[in-house]
Amino acid sequence: MKSDDGASGATPGLGPHSRGRRSFLAAAGSAVAGLVGVAGCLGSSDRVRVLAAGSLAVVLEEHVGPAFEAAQDVSYGGEYHGSNAVMRLLEEGTKHPDVVVSADAQLLRDRLYPQQADWDVTFAANEVGIAYAPETDLGARLDSDEPWYEAFADADAGDVAISDPDLDPLGYRAVHLFELVERAEGLEEFRDAMLERVALVPDEPQLLTGVESGTRACAVTYRNMALDHDLPFRSLPDAYNFANPEYASQYAEATYTTDEGRTIEGRPAVYNATVATDADAPEYGREFVSFLLERPALLEEHGLRVGGSLPRLHGAAPEAIEP
Repeated sequence: MKSDDGASGATPGLGPHSRGRRSFLAAAGSAVAGLVGVAGCLGSSDRVRVLAAGSLAVVLEEHVGPAFEAAQDVSYGGEYHGSNAVMRLLEEGTKHPDVVVSADAQLLRDRLYPQQADWDVTFAANEVGIAYAPETDLGARLDSDEPWYEAFADADAGDVAISDPDLDPLGYRAVHLFELVERAEGLEEFRDAMLERVALVPDEPQLLTGVESGTRACAVTYRNMALDHDLPFRSLPDAYNFANPEYASQYAEATYTTDEGRTIEGRPAVYNATVATDADAPEYGREFVSFLLERPALLEEHGLRVGGSLPRLHGAAPEAIEP
C-alpha cells in the first residue's frame, strides 16, 4: 500500500468479483433500490431491520447479515444510505429501523440523542484514501510515486469523484482532506479548486462504479470500499486519512457546512451503532449489535479496523451489549 510518507504501495483488490457481489453492487442504485424493497417490508417479529451507512453495504449485506442469520435464526434486513441521509430519514419519521449504524459516531449522537437513542457503541474504524483505475492517465500517475495532490491539481472536470458532503460523512471527509492537504503542503486554494471540478455522487454505494468500469479515473473513498470493488487503493498519510486518533485535533482544523447549516469538523472515521428507542424488535436489535462486537474478524477481513480502543460504549447501554 503506497503512502506519501514513503510507506508502501497500492493495495490490490481481493481478487475477481463473485457473481453475487457484482449483482449486489449493480443493484445498489438510487437509494440502494434493490435493498430498500426488501427492508421496506420488514415487519415480522423474527427479523431485525438495520439502517446503515452506505460504506458498509457489502460487508453487512453479504457477510455480517448472513452470519447473523445462521447464528441467531433471525432474519436480517438491511438498507443503506449516506449517514447524513440516514439521520434525516429517522428525524423525519420516514424509517423505523431496529438498529442504526453511522459512519460518523458524533453525527449519530448530535442528531439522534436523546429522543431516538440514548446509548451507542463504536465498533470499527476506517481509512480515507483514493481508489483509482490504473489504465487512465490520472490513475497511472496515482500508481506512481508522484504526490497525489499534484496529480489531482491537473485533473479534468469529473475525473475525481466524491460522495455528496451534504448526505454522507465520506463526502465531507473528502472536503476536509482537500483543506488539510492545502494547509500541510501550502497549496493555494486547492480545496476550492477541487470542489469546482469533482463529480458529486449522491448515492454512496455507486461512488466507485465509474472507476470500476474505467469511465472515471478515481474517487476519494474508504479502504474497505476499494477492496469491495477490487480496486487499487492509494493510501494517504495519517495526517489526513482520518484513521489515526492521535491526529484528531489536526483533523478538527478542517470544517464543512452542510446545506442544513450544520458545520462539521474533521474527526476520525469511526462507526457506531445503536438500537433505536422506538424499535419494533429491540431484542433482536441488541442481539445484532452484540453480534457485531463478537465477530470483529468479519469486519477486519473486509478492510475495516478493529481493536485498540474499540469497541467502546457511550451512554447507558443495556447489559446485553457487552464489548
